[in-house]
Order: sequence, then structure tokens, then C-alpha cells
Amino acid sequence: MIVKPTVGQLLNHAQNRYELVIATARRARQITAGDGTKTKAKEDSPVTLAANEIAEGKVTIC
Repeated sequence: MIVKPTVGQLLNHAQNRYELVIATARRARQITAGDGTKTKAKEDSPVTLAANEIAEGKVTIC
């Protein structure tokens, strides 16, 4: 199974892996709490949705 987006693609939006993990987890918690998604990807996992949003540039990492 190929996972998209890849970590390499996501790291283009973050300074390091730690920052990427924190931002993805934070956004996944927001999605789980009921915040609407910003991507058109059809996924069940909030973590995958959060990763797709970051890869698409719809969520910025500060």
C-alpha cells in the first residue's frame, strides 16, 4: 500500500519532522472535534485528512 502524501512531500511544508508531527496531530484533533475539513480527499482517518490538508497548503505550519 502506498501512502500519499509521503513524509518527504510533507516536509516541504515544515522545518523538521517534529514540527510536522505536532502540526498534523493538532489538525487531526481539530477534525475529530468537528472542525470541517479543508480537502476534498475522501478518507476516514483524521490523521490522513490532516496530512492531505498540509500537503495541499490549506493548513500552514507556524
